[in-house]
Amino acid sequence: MTVGKLDRRAALGLAAGALVVLALRYGVKGSDVVAPADSIPVAEKRLERLRLVAGTVQGKETVLKQVTAELSTREKGILQTETAAQAEAQLLEVIRRIAGANGIDARGAEELRVRPLANDYGEVMVAVTFTCAIEQLVNFLAALANEPEVLATDEIHITSSNTKQKTIQVRLSLSGVVPKKLVPEKKGVAAF
Repeated sequence: MTVGKLDRRAALGLAAGALVVLALRYGVKGSDVVAPADSIPVAEKRLERLRLVAGTVQGKETVLKQVTAELSTREKGILQTETAAQAEAQLLEVIRRIAGANGIDARGAEELRVRPLANDYGEVMVAVTFTCAIEQLVNFLAALANEPEVLATDEIHITSSNTKQKTIQVRLSLSGVVPKKLVPEKKGVAAF
C-alpha cells in the first residue's frame, strides 16, 4: 500500500496540529502560578494591592449611598411617568386642577412638546389659553409655585378681554422636568 504525497502532507499537518495543541495545553499556556524565583515578593505585592482595593470598597459604597440619596431628593420634583404623553397629561392635569381651584376654566391644550433639557433630562411643555380676572391669574401662578413638581412658566401672554368685566385673555406655556428617556431621539442629519 502506497501513501500518496497529499496523504503524507495531511498526516504531517495533523501531527503538527496535535503537537501545537498539546504544547498549548500542557506547556506554553500562561498560568496563574508566579515564577519560583520571585514568587514571594510578587505575591506579597499582589496581596497588598488587593487589600488596598478591598479596603476602599466600603468607603465607595457609603459614598454611593449618600450620592444616591441626594440625587433622589433633588429629583423629587421630576414628573415620573412611563411615556412623554403621560407626562404631558400629568402636566395638563396640574394646570386644570390649580385653575379649577381658582375659578378658571382651562380646558384645552394648544401645544404639547417634549424637548431635551441639558444632557440628563427633558422638558415637557403644555400651552393653554383661558380667560380670567387678574386676581385669579396671580393666585394661579402662586399656586403653581407651591407645587412639589419642578414647574416653570415658559411663556405668558396677557391681553385685555373684556374691559367692563375686567377680564384678561391669558396664553400660558407651562414646563415640567422629565427623565431623558422620555425625550424622542432625532433621526437623520439633525442628530449629528
